Amino acid sequence: MSRVLKGHGRYEYAAITQRADYTWPERRRLAVYLGFNIEHFDFGAGHGAALGPRTPEPDVLNYSWRDYGNRVGVWRCLELFEALRLPVGVLINTALYDYCPEVVEAFARRGDELIGHGHTNAERQGELPEAEERALLEYCRDRIARESGSAPQGWLSPWISESALTPDLLAEAGYRYTLNWCHDDQPVPLSTRAGRALWSIPYPQELNDIPMIVARQMDARDFSDMIVDNFDEMLAQSEAQPLVMGIALHPYLVGQPYRLRHLRRALQHIVMQRDRIWFTTPGAICKHVEALDPAASAPPAG
Repeated sequence: MSRVLKGHGRYEYAAITQRADYTWPERRRLAVYLGFNIEHFDFGAGHGAALGPRTPEPDVLNYSWRDYGNRVGVWRCLELFEALRLPVGVLINTALYDYCPEVVEAFARRGDELIGHGHTNAERQGELPEAEERALLEYCRDRIARESGSAPQGWLSPWISESALTPDLLAEAGYRYTLNWCHDDQPVPLSTRAGRALWSIPYPQELNDIPMIVARQMDARDFSDMIVDNFDEMLAQSEAQPLVMGIALHPYLVGQPYRLRHLRRALQHIVMQRDRIWFTTPGAICKHVEALDPAASAPPAG
């Protein structure tokens, strides 16, 4: 007996080898961006990555390890980004405005893109009722606009946690793109009930320090080798079609000194090819594909 499996209705299947061709600015073929996750957590409650076995709350070991990222790691990474002249897509919990606003201000001051990433990574938004999820999206949008001068165009859910309605609610709240879906190497428009698409900009779950270093316990040297190998292969693949390569980082992981040294090596390798790639941000990628295909983002006429 056969049956049709339930689908999500957000996009249809399309082989990457059978799509329209285009280029990034200056006729570049590979767009590269850093997705830099800066997060804050409830003390004594909620979710969070763990360095060692979890203990009954308050779990001081794992909380303080993550807080190292905001106190030390983020500033070391910022020094590296400055030295290499790299733009950053900064995924922020709005709780940072209450705890360490100077961290967000440091990136806003250099013109980096601020991307909504929930209020705290101690919570999963996919567990919220529709009205509460909508309120969260609107609160983060308005808080970032008020504190840093402009509303975020993009969103990454804490823990990539979605309800069945998240893309709809994002579009209705005015977000232009999501980083939640890791199904492609090119931007893809997602259908929503608002009548216009929400762009899905590729966000990595492989070139991502949490699943690699925390879940798979990969060494920092190996993670950096992985970034280099992925870049070299995608640069070669991009000769045939435009591609997006994201690198997902967290300062409490890559901001540790021994890991930072290996990250520097990987980013230096990429920067050596700066004249062949578009080193950019997710928002700039979204803006570019919207201009190429405005019909994909516009509501239907009438």
